Amino acid sequence: MGRDDEPVDPMEIDGQQKLQVEASTAVPEGFNADYLRVYYGKLFPYGDFFKWLCYGNDGKHPGCDQSYVGRREFSFTLENDIYLRFQSFDSASELESSIKEKCPFKIDIGPVYSVDPAKHHAYAQSGNNVFVPVERELIFDIDISDYDDVRYCCSGADVCLDCWPLMTIAIKILDTSLRDDFGFNHILWVYSGRRGVHCWVCDSRARKLSNEQRAAIADYFRVYKGGENALKKVSLAGPVLHPFLARSYMDVLESFFEDKLLLSQQLFASEDRCQKILDLIPDENVASELHDKWQGNRPSSISKEDVNAARWKQLKTTLQSGKHKGLRRCVEEIVFSYTYPRLDMEVSKHMNHLLKAPFCIHPKTGRVCVPIDPNNCEDFDPTAVPTLSQLLGELNAASFQTDSENSK
Repeated sequence: MGRDDEPVDPMEIDGQQKLQVEASTAVPEGFNADYLRVYYGKLFPYGDFFKWLCYGNDGKHPGCDQSYVGRREFSFTLENDIYLRFQSFDSASELESSIKEKCPFKIDIGPVYSVDPAKHHAYAQSGNNVFVPVERELIFDIDISDYDDVRYCCSGADVCLDCWPLMTIAIKILDTSLRDDFGFNHILWVYSGRRGVHCWVCDSRARKLSNEQRAAIADYFRVYKGGENALKKVSLAGPVLHPFLARSYMDVLESFFEDKLLLSQQLFASEDRCQKILDLIPDENVASELHDKWQGNRPSSISKEDVNAARWKQLKTTLQSGKHKGLRRCVEEIVFSYTYPRLDMEVSKHMNHLLKAPFCIHPKTGRVCVPIDPNNCEDFDPTAVPTLSQLLGELNAASFQTDSENSK
């Protein structure tokens, strides 16, 4: 993420003194305007960032729309939650100057409007209704906190390597379908910096979708429909699974549930957890039968892995035995309830929704919102993503080394 057009100088913190540190000395952990100002001054990739959002409309190519990027909305959230909507910029240098000057704690990207969003008040007063969004990436937002009813290692915005694979599965499912079922090719996945992932579908065809078309695509992916208090959160209608769902189940969800999630979340390790799964079985007699079989303390010689695997195998055998008509689909519904992507549907349905820009710094964690390679998303570790303090420490170390070499 470093820039080659500026020399690396020793960092100044709180306007007081330059830090001369050894390579092993880290900048104190934290997130503040001083740290952020150095990041925006030295590391933020303005050129590539602006080039992405131009989509070729940069004034350098014949026939390009030179007004295109100037009609894109940027939103800045400043310190103390000061909120600046409808910012617009005609060039990368203009964007860079504004970010360096305002030092936003958060940058959101909105749609491309029919006219310059910075002049939206004047257009609104004209009464002609000409200020409307005309283009926007198809976006998806997935947060790990929406899985709190099926993960037991963390809750809320907390995340660890036991529950993060739920995000990995979401990336695999959506990325494959967006490419294979909808024919999209230009898809950017970004770590949100704290508890989830964002997806930007950037194909020209995707950017021009209407709100109705976006809603239709979002509904295509909608399987998880249960609210917080709903027992049955997934309903797989029809005699056979939709081909997309069948492929997702066979290629990804079933093996992930049985090989990883059962043990990592200890899904059958307690009475309450067992009951939560039994509540997904519509036949109370069958659920009661399984409950009775699982009663009592397990022998100490049986490992946690064996208990979870044994109880799941027993449940599958009971439901798929053929003795209980209409319950075979229930096994799939349980797997989908625990593993299928849980989307923020409203984010995807409306063209004018704002979404945090890549390469922002999350103020709660200090981590960079970095891209994720969907082809290697299993290797992505959110706990290893660089923090603002780490990056500044590296800057200081490089500067110290340069100064040492120059003084010889």
